[in-house]
Amino acid sequence: MIPTARSALRAGIILSSLATSKAAIIEQRLNILVAGHTADLPGAWTFYGCYTYEPSGISTDNGSTRTLSGGGYDDGAAMTQESCVSYCSSNNFAFAGTEYSDECYCGNAIATGAVSSNPAQCSMTCSGNDTESCGGPSRLSLFWSGETIAAPANKYSIGKYDYYGCQTEATNARALASTSTSSSSMTNEACATFCSGYSYFGTEYGQECYCGNSFSAGSVPALDSECSMGCAADSSEFCGAGNRLTVYFKNGTASASSFVVSSASPVVLSAAASTGSAAPTPTGFPAGWTSQGCWVDGADGRILTHQQADNQNNTLQTCVQTCYGLGYSIAGAEYGVECYCDNFIYAGGALAANQGDCNTPCPGATSEDCGAGGRMTIYSNSTPQVFQAPGPQQTGLPTGWAYAGCLQDDIPAAENAQISISVFPYKLWDNATNTPEACIKQCQEFGFNAAGLEYGSQCWCGDGENRFVASSPQTSTNPNDPFNYTYGTPPTTLPDTECNSACTGAPQYLCGSGSKLTWYTYNATTPLYTWNTPTGSAAGEYSLLIGGVVVPLITSQAITGKVTFVEKAGTGEPNGTGAYELDLTEIGNFSAAWRTMTEPKTDTFCAAGFTLPDKAGRQLTVGGWAGDSTFGVRLYWPDGSPGVKGVNQWVEDTTNLKLQVARWYPTALIMANGSILIVGGEIGQNDAEQPTLELLPATGVPDTGTSSGYSNTTKYLDFLDRTAPFNLYPWITVVPSGILIVYYNEVRIIDEVNFNTVKTLPNMPGAVNDPTGGRTYQLQGATVSLPQYAPYTDPLGILVCGGSTTGAGYAIDNCVSTQPEAADPTWTIERMPSRRVMPSMAGLPDGTYLITGGGQHGVAGFGLAGAPNLNAVLYDPTKPVNQRMSIMANTTVARLYHSEAITLLDGRVMVSGSDPTGDYTDPADSFPEEYRVEVFSPPYLLSGATRPTFTIGNNDWNYSASVDFTSSTGGIKVSLLGSISSTHGNSMGQRTLFPAVTCAGTSCTVTAPPNAHVCPPGWYMMFVLDGPTPSVGQFVRIGGDPGNLGNWPDLPGFDLPGTGPV
Repeated sequence: MIPTARSALRAGIILSSLATSKAAIIEQRLNILVAGHTADLPGAWTFYGCYTYEPSGISTDNGSTRTLSGGGYDDGAAMTQESCVSYCSSNNFAFAGTEYSDECYCGNAIATGAVSSNPAQCSMTCSGNDTESCGGPSRLSLFWSGETIAAPANKYSIGKYDYYGCQTEATNARALASTSTSSSSMTNEACATFCSGYSYFGTEYGQECYCGNSFSAGSVPALDSECSMGCAADSSEFCGAGNRLTVYFKNGTASASSFVVSSASPVVLSAAASTGSAAPTPTGFPAGWTSQGCWVDGADGRILTHQQADNQNNTLQTCVQTCYGLGYSIAGAEYGVECYCDNFIYAGGALAANQGDCNTPCPGATSEDCGAGGRMTIYSNSTPQVFQAPGPQQTGLPTGWAYAGCLQDDIPAAENAQISISVFPYKLWDNATNTPEACIKQCQEFGFNAAGLEYGSQCWCGDGENRFVASSPQTSTNPNDPFNYTYGTPPTTLPDTECNSACTGAPQYLCGSGSKLTWYTYNATTPLYTWNTPTGSAAGEYSLLIGGVVVPLITSQAITGKVTFVEKAGTGEPNGTGAYELDLTEIGNFSAAWRTMTEPKTDTFCAAGFTLPDKAGRQLTVGGWAGDSTFGVRLYWPDGSPGVKGVNQWVEDTTNLKLQVARWYPTALIMANGSILIVGGEIGQNDAEQPTLELLPATGVPDTGTSSGYSNTTKYLDFLDRTAPFNLYPWITVVPSGILIVYYNEVRIIDEVNFNTVKTLPNMPGAVNDPTGGRTYQLQGATVSLPQYAPYTDPLGILVCGGSTTGAGYAIDNCVSTQPEAADPTWTIERMPSRRVMPSMAGLPDGTYLITGGGQHGVAGFGLAGAPNLNAVLYDPTKPVNQRMSIMANTTVARLYHSEAITLLDGRVMVSGSDPTGDYTDPADSFPEEYRVEVFSPPYLLSGATRPTFTIGNNDWNYSASVDFTSSTGGIKVSLLGSISSTHGNSMGQRTLFPAVTCAGTSCTVTAPPNAHVCPPGWYMMFVLDGPTPSVGQFVRIGGDPGNLGNWPDLPGFDLPGTGPV
C-alpha cells in the first residue's frame, strides 16, 4: 500500500522530556504551561534525545530516510511513549521513537545521517497522553533499551525462495503488481507463505508484502543498503524501505537478469493481463456516473483527498459505490487497490496526455483498469470542478481581511530559550475541516484582528501586535515565576513557499506548515475594537483607604453608611472575631474607625449575603462551610451613626432558625413579593451539588423532624444538577417574567410562582478557544444588570465579564451581554484589554461599571490562580459596542480569591480582601492574606468639578410615587444603585436605575420606579448627577416590605423592627 499523507498534526500544550539525559523541555501554548514528564518506561529503557535525519543538511525524517527503519505503527487516538516502547520492545527492537504525535518507529540502530536535534523541537503532545511529547514534524523522540543488537541481514534463502536483491518500485505501477498484503507482524517468511503461488515476493516499508511473476516497467535493481528497514515482526532481517523492496525469487524460476522488463506497460504472466487499450466499457454504476478519463495524480499533491481503505478486490464499480454511499460526487481508482473520493479535483489535477497510462488492472475485475502509479481513473456524476495547486487564499475572504504572508512561529523566549512562545496565543482547533474562512470568522467574532493557520489543520487567533509583543503569560501561581515571557528575537516573515501545508478542509488553499503560520489580518477602516486609554486624572486613581483588621469574605455598606466586613473562620489573626464594622467618617483614627463585633456562631465561609427591605435595613447571611454552618441564618441590625459606634451584633439561633438543606456557595435575593429566595450551592465542603432552591421565611408546615422545623418545600433544579460543579454562586435577579439565573455558561428564566423554566437562552460564548468556558464559581467571572431608564420599556440587559475554562484554566478575556427578555436574545462579545478570572465589578452612579481585581490565569480557589491583574477597566454601556472599555489606573495590591469591590455612598469604589493561599512568602508580601483596604476614585471625583448636593425628606418611596427634593443645581439626573453584598464576583442585590426627574430651578421631583419587577423592593443609594459628577448618595427604601420581613423571625433573641414606614 502507498503511504498516505500524515494525519493532521496535533500541536498543543507541550511537554517535557526528561532529564539527566532527561532535560525538561516545556513549550508554552494558549496561555498555559504543562510541566511534562517522561513515561514510566519498562526495564532499562530511557530517553535518548530528539533526532532528525539530515543526510545533506536538510531536516527530514520520512520515507526511506528514517532515523529508525525497523517498522512501526500509527495510532491517532492513543499513542503514548509507553505504548510505542512496549511495541518495539515486544518486537525485539533496541530503539523506539515517537513522531508527529501519533507515529511509532522501531529499530536496532540509528541511521547514518541521523543527528541529535534541539529537544524543544520534539514538542508535540502524544495523541494518547497530552502530558508526554511524541516527537514533532520530522523530529523523533528517541528511546533506547540499553542493548546493542546486531544489525539485520538478508537471509540467503527462505523455503523455496532465494534472495534476489533490493529493487525499486516501478514507474507507473507496483514493481510486483499481482497481489499484496500488509501486517504489523510482517516477516519475509510470512510474505513467502502469502506469495507461495508466485515467482517473486517482495517486502516494503517493514510491513508490506507484494507478489508477482514479473517486474513492472521502471523497476530496477538498487543497492542492498537502500533496503534498510527491519521487518515489523523480526528486526533481524530487512523488509525493504520507502519505495524499495527486499525481493526473493522462487528457486529455479530464472536468472535474475531475465526478469527486468523494459516495455512501456507492465507484463503480467496471466491470461487476464490488461494493456489499458482494449478493455470493454464497464457498467453497473449509479445513475449519472460516467468516466472522466485518466488523470495525473501527485504532481502537486493529491487530486482527491479522501482515501478509502485499500481493497484487494477493488473494481471501478465498488470504488464508485463507496464514494456515492459517502455522499461524494467524484471517485478515483489508483494502483489497482486504492480508492479516493471527493467533491472536487484539487492540486491542479489534469487529464493525462496519454489516456492509456491508467493501465493497472482492477484486482476484482481485471478487465477494467484502476489507474496506475501516479495515475487515477476518475468517475463522476458531473463534470468535475478543478482547483489549481494550493496557495494562500487571497480572494473571497471575510470583509476587511487580507492575506498577510507566512510567519515564523514557536519563538524561543528571551527568559528561557527552552520555552517556545506561540505568536498568536489562542489555538482554536486542530481538525480535518480547517479553512482560512472558518478560522478568520471565529477570530473576528471574539475581537481578534489576526488569524493564523498552521500544520494544515490548526487555527490560531491573536492580534497583529503579537508579532512584536508576546501575549502568552506565565500560568504558574508562583509569584517567583515570570508573569509574561518575551521574544528572544521577534518572529520573522518567511517566503510564502515555506507555508506549504494544504488546509485540511480546503486543500486548494495553504494553511502554514510546521512552526510556520499562514496568517491574515483585519485591515478595515473601523477596527474590531478600540480600548480607550485615558491618562492622568481621567484614568482614575487607586489609594489606600485604611489598614485592615480582617481579610473579608463579604462586604456591604449598611444604611447607616458604615461598612460591614464578614470573614471566614481561621483566616485572620488568632484573636480575630470574623466580624467587623468600618466607620468611613473616622478613617483618620484607626481605633475609632474599626468596631470589633462578636464572632458569629457559625462559619460564614462562602455564604450568601444581602440587605433586607425591612425598615431597619437588616443584613442577612445564609449558608456557610461545614456542619451547622451550611444551614446558617444570621441577621445583623445596623445601628450607631457616623462617629458613634453601634452595639448590635450578628444574631443566629442554630436550633430554631435554619435553612431547609445544607448550602455552601449559595446565592440569595429579594423576590418581587418580598420573600427571600436562596439558590444552589453544595451540601458541604467540596461535596455534592445542592441543586435546589428554597424560600425564607420557610413556607412549609411545622415539622419537628426537619432541620428548619418546617416541611421540606425546596424545589429541585435539574439544570444545576447537570452543570455541577461550575454553577456555584449563581447570579440571580428579578425580571418581569420571573427570576433570571446565570450559572456556568447558561442563562434561563424561571417562573416566580412554581419555579419552572419559562425561557432558556442560547449558551453564553466562552473563550475564543473554548466554548465551554464558564462564568460562575469555580470558573468565576462577574455579572451585573445594565442600567434601566424610565419609562423602563426596554428589556433588562445583563453584562458578564471574565471567567475561566475547565481543566486548563485559561482566564477569559471578554465580556458578553444580552437582553434575556428580548424576543430572540443574542450575545454580544466584547474583548477586554486583559484576561481576568475572579474579577469584581461595581456599578457606579453615572451608569458605568468598574472591573477590577482577579488573576490572568487559573480558576477560583485557594492557590488555583495567579498572575494578578492589577489594572482597572471602566465599561461604559452608552458607547458603541467594542468601544466601551477604557484602560484605567493600576494598583500594586493583588486581589485574588475572596476579594470584593463595592460602590460607596461617596461615589468611590472600596476594594478589599484577597485570601489566595498564604503559600508564598518569598518574595515578601507575595499574594498575602490581604488586610489593606483600598479605594478607587473614578474620574468624576478627580475632574475638579463641583459635586452637586441634594436634600430629601422622604426616604421611603412607594412605587410610582412622586418624591420632591431640592438640588444645588438644575439640569440634573438621578440614579439609584441597589444595596449590595459583594463576594466571589457576585454583587447580590445589584441594580442600576435612572428614574424620571424634573426640576424647576433647584426644586426637583423624582418619579419612583413603577413596580417590583422593574425595581425589586429594598434599599437603594440615591445619587444626583450634574453631568457625570455625582453627589454624595443617600439611602432610600423603594417598594416597602411586602413580605413583612420586619416581623421575622419571631424567635427569642431577635429584635424585630416591625413593618410600616421607615
